[in-house]
Amino acid sequence: MTDEKRISLRLPTDLHARLVEQARSDRRSLNSEIIHLLEAALTHAGGDDKSP
Repeated sequence: MTDEKRISLRLPTDLHARLVEQARSDRRSLNSEIIHLLEAALTHAGGDDKSP
């Protein structure tokens, strides 16, 4: 990524732990895992009509 934006994100402790474990099993950093999951979710969402 050449163009990046920093954000501060608050996560529930249990969600953070799940993300850390998933990142570890996928051999990614926590940051990379979150990016991967967000990109996958947005790709599959495809602009559904159910979003507000």
